[in-house]
Amino acid sequence: TASSPAQRRTMMSGNNVYSPPDQSLSPNSNLCITIEESSEQLVVVEQDGDDDLPIVGANPPDDLHDCDGLLDDFPPQSNESEKCSTASPPPATGMEFDSYDAAYSYYNSYARDLGFAIRVKSSWTKRNSKEKRGAVLCCNCEGFKTVKEPNSTRRKETRTGCQAMIRLRLIELDRWKVDEVKLEHNHSFDPERAHNSKSHKKTFGDGAAAATKRKHEPPLDVQVRTIKLYRTNAVDSNGETSDDHLHSSRRLDLRGGGGFKVLQDFFFQSQLTNPNFFYSMDLGDDGCLRNVFWIESRARAAYSHFSDVVVFDTTCLSNAYELPLVAFVGINHHGDPILLGCGLVADQTPETYVWLFRAWLTCVSGRPPLTFVTEHCKSIQTAVSEVFPRAHHRLSLTHVLQCIVGVQDSESFRMALNRVVYGYLKVEEFEVAWEEMIIRFGLTNHETIRGLFQDREQWAPVYLKDTFLAGALTFRLGNAAAPFIFSSYVHQQTSLRDFLEGYVSFLDKKYTNEALCDLESSKSIPELKTTHPYESQMAKVLTKEIFTRFQEEVVATSSCSGVTQVHSSTGSASFSYVVKEREGEKVRDFEVVYETNAAAGVRCFCVCGGFSFNGYQCRHVLLLLSHKGLEEIPSQYILQRWRKDVKRLYVADFGSGGVDVMNPVQWYEHLHRRAMQVVEQGMRSKEHCRVAWEAFKECVNRVTEKSS
Repeated sequence: TASSPAQRRTMMSGNNVYSPPDQSLSPNSNLCITIEESSEQLVVVEQDGDDDLPIVGANPPDDLHDCDGLLDDFPPQSNESEKCSTASPPPATGMEFDSYDAAYSYYNSYARDLGFAIRVKSSWTKRNSKEKRGAVLCCNCEGFKTVKEPNSTRRKETRTGCQAMIRLRLIELDRWKVDEVKLEHNHSFDPERAHNSKSHKKTFGDGAAAATKRKHEPPLDVQVRTIKLYRTNAVDSNGETSDDHLHSSRRLDLRGGGGFKVLQDFFFQSQLTNPNFFYSMDLGDDGCLRNVFWIESRARAAYSHFSDVVVFDTTCLSNAYELPLVAFVGINHHGDPILLGCGLVADQTPETYVWLFRAWLTCVSGRPPLTFVTEHCKSIQTAVSEVFPRAHHRLSLTHVLQCIVGVQDSESFRMALNRVVYGYLKVEEFEVAWEEMIIRFGLTNHETIRGLFQDREQWAPVYLKDTFLAGALTFRLGNAAAPFIFSSYVHQQTSLRDFLEGYVSFLDKKYTNEALCDLESSKSIPELKTTHPYESQMAKVLTKEIFTRFQEEVVATSSCSGVTQVHSSTGSASFSYVVKEREGEKVRDFEVVYETNAAAGVRCFCVCGGFSFNGYQCRHVLLLLSHKGLEEIPSQYILQRWRKDVKRLYVADFGSGGVDVMNPVQWYEHLHRRAMQVVEQGMRSKEHCRVAWEAFKECVNRVTEKSS
């Protein structure tokens, strides 16, 4: 059936990275006060009265979309475990909703499933305005009733001083965030009484009357503000949007192996063993699961070291794998791919990618990558421009070349394509050669070829010399397919269960391999192939794999010769040189610009773009530096990301400058992160573990003395 137009919801869990709660929206619950927020005034409206009092400013929607649809993909059960599995997940700090009503409905649904009722304890609005800015939703048993006439007849006391509650805050336009949660109740649950309470009757309704009410209510024009703003389509006379049937079918396909239950168990287990593990679920209008995102604690920390280049891997989608898996992939100090987050998606629409990118961006402190590499896809391009507008969006050269070869796959065409893409150093030369190629092979009017050429500045090497790529786009046509980070165990028929069962083992192997590479780089002495001083200099600072790549450039300087100055700028210390390189029987000229100034020292730029592509200087610059008498490569060309003497701490550290000294929740988060840094260091060796243990014991003793 088609879903009604309603908000799209996101369930988030884990140790989330969000802006600190604004304590100005947290007044004493016993006071009615005015709070200053910038130039606006907020008014606290206390609602600590009778259960049947109207809810000021809260109109929970009758058409509540619960989470029952999440479990559509596995058989129904008749036991009690089914009831638990379909219940709304418990609230958590950091959850976000696209409206106050959506937040209220979620908490009310959670309370109904558990067996208690809720009410609005207090809310905040602007002075002289009805616009709500914050609210506290609490258990109906919160507080105690005031006895005004001891001898009067009154109803049975139901208040127990329960502390269970959530605090909501408006953070952006109509987007609401949970910034405080208390789950513990001090009373038993009474489902029958709870279902008859005011809050549940108002939201869930009863029988035909409720159905009639819903039928005649105008449809909601809700802005989807969960992760990113979207508007519902126009509503027709039947109360359906033109896209309702399409959206109702857009749900995540978790066929085989247990579906959602397997995924849920994986998330719960990951959170138990990984304190900073984060996951997010995107629910559709019908309450069914659309998209999922998760990221490991180590990945969140690794991003702080390797945020310059991120590849969005959609191999599973491009090759029609059974598992709709996508991955955010970085490049570590050994030049190896590292996992920076995973997702499962229902479709390949701009809306899905925007949700996914924003979920990932939230987990990495809102800091987008410098360069973001994706396949050639209009939906992805739209989402990238929306979420990462300042990033350098580049297209996977391997994917682009495979698309072109798919149009005409012949040996002569492959050779011509390789020559055009890699054989020209100037834009004009490349464009002329491209035109000649497509005319020769009769591809002038081919739509795919035209579209890729229009986006050529995002993939052709001749245009990318000012974009740092860390080796991400240097795979030549004819080599293996584009690198797939899960190639070791994810194949076309891999099920969700098989993937998740091998996931931890996959990560362990990646982490172990990185540790072994670190050890080998720090302990081994690379074998030198020349007597060049640059080779011995870099052997001391680069990791083994990166040094091996750099060493090829040093060796290749022997094929370069004839450094000739061709231009100098009047009034400045900028010079242009031509370095000749022999390639077989052919000699090519490479122009290198050499600049010197007191502030920046020596600066070099080669027309081949070697430093931008690889992260270390090319053979042409090395020859020129040697020609100019420099005994060492300037320090600005030795990137920290490649150094083997840098201690990389893989513990997420999101800073402490924003910690609110009045907020116990932030105390806990800050102390926990710092403690995990000590734990991570303590795992490096037996001696590190002993030192960390002694430090913890000393801290406990000092804190105990302070509190006594």
